[in-house]
Amino acid sequence: MRKSAFAVWGRRGVSVVAIAGLLTGCAPGQFSTQSQRIGSDDGTDACRPNVVALDSTGNFFGAQIATGVAIGALGGAAIGGLATGNWRGAAFGALAGGIAGGATAYWSALQQQNADQAVLYQRVSSDLERENAQIDKTQVAFDQLTDCRFRQGQAIRADYRSGRITRDHAEAAMAVVRQRAQRDLQLAQLISKQIQDRGQQFEVAAGNVAPGMARTGPVQAQAAEMRAATTLKVRPDPSAPDIAELRPRERVQVAGARNGYALVETNSGTRGYVPANDLNSPGARRSVTIASNAATVRSGDVRTLAGSNAARRDDFAQSVAVAESAQTSGFQLATG
Repeated sequence: MRKSAFAVWGRRGVSVVAIAGLLTGCAPGQFSTQSQRIGSDDGTDACRPNVVALDSTGNFFGAQIATGVAIGALGGAAIGGLATGNWRGAAFGALAGGIAGGATAYWSALQQQNADQAVLYQRVSSDLERENAQIDKTQVAFDQLTDCRFRQGQAIRADYRSGRITRDHAEAAMAVVRQRAQRDLQLAQLISKQIQDRGQQFEVAAGNVAPGMARTGPVQAQAAEMRAATTLKVRPDPSAPDIAELRPRERVQVAGARNGYALVETNSGTRGYVPANDLNSPGARRSVTIASNAATVRSGDVRTLAGSNAARRDDFAQSVAVAESAQTSGFQLATG
């Protein structure tokens, strides 16, 4: 877990990290231990290292939330402690201070620390670079965990089809994987919410140091059809587990993009990724290319960094939504 920029108030019994957790209490499970978030290790889960990796990268967003919120909370905590004479009151003061700041807390805190506009610009730029790098790590961790879970499901189905295990055994094993995958998803959803909350604060700050910044939204949903038979993937990579098979000329809705892949939704509601070149729609392919390139920007310019941050946030949210959609079929025992 990455430490907060503030020292732990061990002597007072109140930590800034804990206060930051209170500030985002609307996300279930935020103010918790690792064991509460991901459960204890019973030694039977081959994907456990991937779960720990995702939780560890997500700690950056949960423990720090946004620098401004932590600073705002610190001020609120001091007021609460002085007013009540105890540090339980400080926690409530911190909560009030953080809520008062909202999406502007990060920017307000920066203004208090740095009066010079050039310094503010550089600080926002460096914070965005660090944020983007961490989202990349979290995305990789989630991708690897998703792969691991779906391959567990595939292995159980293969063992059942070959007769190596009975149906009862297969059903029981799949139920365990399904339960673990659901917990993985809850963790990813929590992290995604934290990323989005931080993103709102970065947008406010970036808009102040770089006026006129326009946020490029996700790909607008548009109809397309498949050029040929295509495998729908759980993530945008040729080695990723399959979700379904798409037929030539099958109609889909392009709902997003990542790494040169289109996020599509079939008429049955199944979501997943296909290579952009497999779409028989020049307009959709062009939108996918633009959206994919938006997340690859690595520049010290605040406008481009903020744009790539927004793209990364969208990408992670999309990948979590795909994993949720795919759980319905991905962890069922085939009857055929």
